[in-house]
Amino acid sequence: MLLSGGLDSATVLAMCRSQGLLCHALSFHYGQRHAVELQAAARVAEALGAASHRVCKIDFGGIGGSALTGQGPVPKGRSDAEIGCGIPTTYVPARNTLFVAHALAVAEILGAERIALGINVLDSSGYPDCRPEWLGAMQEVARLGTRAGAEGRPVELVAPLAGMTKAEIIRAGVSLGVDYSLTHSCYDPAPDGAACGACDSCQLRRRGFQQAGVADPTRYAQ
Repeated sequence: MLLSGGLDSATVLAMCRSQGLLCHALSFHYGQRHAVELQAAARVAEALGAASHRVCKIDFGGIGGSALTGQGPVPKGRSDAEIGCGIPTTYVPARNTLFVAHALAVAEILGAERIALGINVLDSSGYPDCRPEWLGAMQEVARLGTRAGAEGRPVELVAPLAGMTKAEIIRAGVSLGVDYSLTHSCYDPAPDGAACGACDSCQLRRRGFQQAGVADPTRYAQ
């Protein structure tokens, strides 16, 4: 289970656990300015009963090219039309591709049959590595580039939230007992971890709670 500590991945973990699956959580410290999300990931993994929780390091900061790793400011106050158009500066080059590559290695070591991702198309801020086409390509990588795949038992990549709106995701999580106050979504939090309330991720999250008719438990900076 790729677990960022955000709303989406927490919901997927809850879905998998509700099916009685043994889930191993995998998070990444990649030089993100919102590394506080790793604390949230640990909280979520414990609360939802993950069998283990690994944190791998990737030096995206050394690669550059993203506002999330310090290359320029995080966009804030964008309209819905702006959020839904183009690829924002918060896109981290090939991030999900590298995440899945690491997850494939861990899955082979553990003998896991699936890798679950929290990617979502409708509220993805235009990230190309959240699309079904990308997921299909990575499934081919799993089939062709691993021992498990060569032996005819490739790890299956699953993304149960891919076609859901943020409101639908929240309603699903609430029905499964997810405590969203444990999660973190903000790209540019205050030093104490409070959400900025203005970045794309904060706006998508807040709108999701509003549309779902669920109280937003997020702690916002004043």
